[in-house]
Amino acid sequence: MNNEIHVYCMPGMAANSKIFEYIRLPKQYKIHLLDWIDPKKDESLQAYVSRLCEKITHEQPVLIGVSFGGIIVQEMSKLISAKKVIIISSVKSYKELPIHITLGRKSKAYKYFPTQWIDKTEDFISFVFGPSMKKRMKLHKYYLSVRDKKYLDWALHHFFQWDREEADPDVVHIHGSIDALIPVFTIKNYISVPGGTHALILQKATWLNKHLPEIISK
Repeated sequence: MNNEIHVYCMPGMAANSKIFEYIRLPKQYKIHLLDWIDPKKDESLQAYVSRLCEKITHEQPVLIGVSFGGIIVQEMSKLISAKKVIIISSVKSYKELPIHITLGRKSKAYKYFPTQWIDKTEDFISFVFGPSMKKRMKLHKYYLSVRDKKYLDWALHHFFQWDREEADPDVVHIHGSIDALIPVFTIKNYISVPGGTHALILQKATWLNKHLPEIISK
């Protein structure tokens, strides 16, 4: 149908596409869920994104990305023409990263994160969703199922070392007001979701379902 709007959704680091399971949009919006693919050895972010773009089969799609997935969809928009790029709980350039991540970027301390222990530690759940989410560990293990060490090492490197210096003014940025991983005081030009944490996509699905159609249609 000509009035259909195709919406492609990219989850955050280590997360699967189930994080979008509570998103419900009007019938003209057709949601397509993207999942992480295995990176090749020493693969650049651009090469990885190019392969991921092969999964997009509609012209002028809406791209929605969460956290590191927000970085991915911004890179995708360099390769394909998108109707709208929407990022949630993410950043529009490395300048919006908070101090603790900026320090990790400079020191490359992230290389020492024990990704091989991912099934035995709570730290990664805390890193991806914020420390308040540890108490809901079982629930978030359901969403954070992409735990291959090669993928995690690759993803951590490209998250910390993303090289976009200037934000794209056309990117729509939705961010929770109490996001602990990426606090709002480091970012500019965003739509604030009151009470939203870094797990905004799960925690505030009702808000998103209400406001996304209007945001997409602008």
